[in-house]
Amino acid sequence: MKRKSRFWPILLGVIVLVAAGLYYIVRMFSVDLPDYPKVEKVTSLEQNWSQSQREWMHHADQGTVTFSIPYEWLAALEQPTFTLTAGPPLLSSDYLDRFGFITADATGLPVGFAHGGDLVDPKTAQPWVNPATGKPLTTVGLTCAACHTGRFTYKGTAVIIEGGPALTDLGKLRKATGLALLFTRYAPFRFDRFATAVLGPQADDAAKAGLKTQLDKALAGGKIEVDLDKKVAAKSIEEGFGRLDALNRIGNQVFSLDLDRPENYAAQSAPVAFPHIWDTSWFDWVQYNASIMQPMVRNAGEALGVRAFINLTKPEQPLFASTVKVDTIFAIEQQLAGRQPTAETGFTGLRPPRWPSNLLGPINRELAAKGAALYAERCQSCHLPPVGSEGFWDQKHWTDENPAGERYLRVPTIKIEKIGTDPAQAKGMAERKVKVPAELGIDTDSFGDALGELVAKTSARWYGSQTPPMPPEQREIMNGNRQNGIQAPLAYKARPLDGIWATPPFLHNGSVPTIDALLSPASERPKTFWLGNREYDPEKVGYRTEELQGGFKFDTSKLGNSNAGHEFSDNPGPGVIGPALKPDEKVALIAYLKTL
Repeated sequence: MKRKSRFWPILLGVIVLVAAGLYYIVRMFSVDLPDYPKVEKVTSLEQNWSQSQREWMHHADQGTVTFSIPYEWLAALEQPTFTLTAGPPLLSSDYLDRFGFITADATGLPVGFAHGGDLVDPKTAQPWVNPATGKPLTTVGLTCAACHTGRFTYKGTAVIIEGGPALTDLGKLRKATGLALLFTRYAPFRFDRFATAVLGPQADDAAKAGLKTQLDKALAGGKIEVDLDKKVAAKSIEEGFGRLDALNRIGNQVFSLDLDRPENYAAQSAPVAFPHIWDTSWFDWVQYNASIMQPMVRNAGEALGVRAFINLTKPEQPLFASTVKVDTIFAIEQQLAGRQPTAETGFTGLRPPRWPSNLLGPINRELAAKGAALYAERCQSCHLPPVGSEGFWDQKHWTDENPAGERYLRVPTIKIEKIGTDPAQAKGMAERKVKVPAELGIDTDSFGDALGELVAKTSARWYGSQTPPMPPEQREIMNGNRQNGIQAPLAYKARPLDGIWATPPFLHNGSVPTIDALLSPASERPKTFWLGNREYDPEKVGYRTEELQGGFKFDTSKLGNSNAGHEFSDNPGPGVIGPALKPDEKVALIAYLKTL
């Protein structure tokens, strides 16, 4: 009887351990994603772009190779599921939609994916070729539209917002792609299906062995990054839907992975919400912390961050030679910017969308009129007079004309001790150091300054490599007629609020889900909420926040995620920018913000 009584607890313990192990394995080798209801209609709002401009922007190739594999592979990969039979494709529109990517159009690729030219190995400068045919394989990468094309749904209608913040989860997509490659290499029968798709049904064993070698090399490269992430995991913050620690990721790519210096790899400790980009071309400084002046440095840096290949380690080849398409990046910026804005023309490039009253309901104009007075009293000193108003065009808000006849909006920067919002992004850039070899000719260990120099050298290399080389006057134009200014203030920009209703979540780190919450005392803001919901709340103005299976639970108590600051409260203190708004005042101000 004694032995029997011991048997069952031991068996139960074994069962629990096995179940826990299986659960861990499933979690490790699967991607938890939301299921979204089908929409009945997809619509776009007028933003001063033609349909052809929209479509070009969605797939303009910036020279990125985000997934570090050829397009032909990505198109042949199956979703990372445990099955012996052929699974659905990784590039299925329905599947990528669950990561937040907007459904494929006539190109067959979702918004923000670009299929480019020949894929070249950055280590050898040799093209990747198909082992069966010898033909070059081609690139596929993300473009700026992947992070800067917004979408929300309302009662069965999906609304696309050009230049708005995306609600994608790039971390989950990266995991799914890595698992798909891993399953392709090791899951029974899957490699054979992959080889047939990539090489053709007549491929011989030698071609298949060559493909397997290429696959092993890609997996080894991915493991390097995974191992680095593990080393900094204790200091990293999960990004989730609609957020990315963009500057730290750019730094990790160029100063650690491209430079082959593991010591330069930093934690993703300051995720920020994808910013909306209308008006941005005409700001005096860009980024949340007002750290970058020149458009080319900003945009070419972004391309390097999403893995445009660059040579930083082989002096025998041209240093700073890269796959960055500087001409395409310039064309993108031109389409966003339009011509010099004036009081007569306003902004002539991409414009913010107007509130769609036919879908979200009419704006109460009486309340909005009261809200306009509140905006002038409470908001205007930081966020400037409303765009389009006479006061907005007052010379004091604009720089003097430069030699190119251009002037730029002086966007106020507010010190952290005043605004009180999470300091991680600004402090991270100000404090980060990198080690750079002497042969690159970069004589600073300051992350921001070093990045600015590296990107400027990359674009200069491209200018000089053209036939004939780009003349100095054209280089100035393509650089946006601005110098390579870099700074790292402990402050954040207070940009104009035109179109703000279409840009949830709010604050630079996305820690406040709605404008209603943002205008409330910090103690009344949600401490946790779910990101990934797409359904819009026209009363609170933002995404709905209820629990979403496969979504991202945002916890404001974690470092980098604080929702404090920018607060209207009757209790003075850090981050309090004015007295509390009465309920009717908050409703009136929200009504007015819908009109911008």
